[in-house]
Amino acid sequence: MVLDAAELAGACAGVQGVIEEIDRAASRFREDSEISRVNGAGGARVAVSEVFVRAARCALRAAQITGGDLDPTVGASLRIAGYDRDFALLRPGAAVRFAGAAGWRCVELDDARRTVRVPAGVELDFGATAKALAADRAAALASMRIGGGGVLVSLGGDIATAGLAPAEGWPVRVTDDHAAGPGAAGQTIALRCGGLATSSTTRRRWARGAGNVHHILDPATGAPVREHWRTVSVAAACCVDANIASTTAIIRGAGAPVWLEGAGLPARLVAVGGAVTVTGGWPVEERAAA
Repeated sequence: MVLDAAELAGACAGVQGVIEEIDRAASRFREDSEISRVNGAGGARVAVSEVFVRAARCALRAAQITGGDLDPTVGASLRIAGYDRDFALLRPGAAVRFAGAAGWRCVELDDARRTVRVPAGVELDFGATAKALAADRAAALASMRIGGGGVLVSLGGDIATAGLAPAEGWPVRVTDDHAAGPGAAGQTIALRCGGLATSSTTRRRWARGAGNVHHILDPATGAPVREHWRTVSVAAACCVDANIASTTAIIRGAGAPVWLEGAGLPARLVAVGGAVTVTGGWPVEERAAA
């Protein structure tokens, strides 16, 4: 399929527009974002946009299907642990403190009226799902703008596809670091539809006290989960589901392969020492279809 300049520009503008919508709705690091207004409302009910409702509902669904392993009320936990600004701006800290999350069931979301309320002191964070949601929405919109053509959108390790894929699938290099080049250690797969997400404890780390802290927390304690897997990549019907599964697998540690097999999800799990485990038909060959 050959695109003209106008079609390509329209598709790119659509992707950028979706990213900006999600950022305005769900960024903890913008004072003017909707999630910042909700977190700072002191327990009052807040009117929000359709985009925020969708992002919130997505995060609450993740909490429900993972039994609370992914909890959107970890905002304060992340802040207390030191993740209190855009990651690029983080600075080392002396103190190490952790606090458990309030629990996702305290979130009152009214889809029809587009309002949300959390108790005073509770802070929402949609980090486990919002970027993946943006990838899914952006891919769908871009494909629509080019007449149903094939599209792949990659947002920092969260990949969504829409439309007809190339004959051999979309080649994707799966590594510990989404920003690494094609020569990085890993595996190249062919993604034909749906989404692919990689969660890792190797990238978003910051100094606290005498050690390092990573961003995947145990909601019960607010502390970073014990590192059994350094990277988990999952393919699913959409990027949101892939991201939910990959992050939950990091949290569930040694039990993750059994859980992923039970869910029928293709996954590649890399242990801290480098050993690779695959589930759900994920290809063991260096290059194969997924």
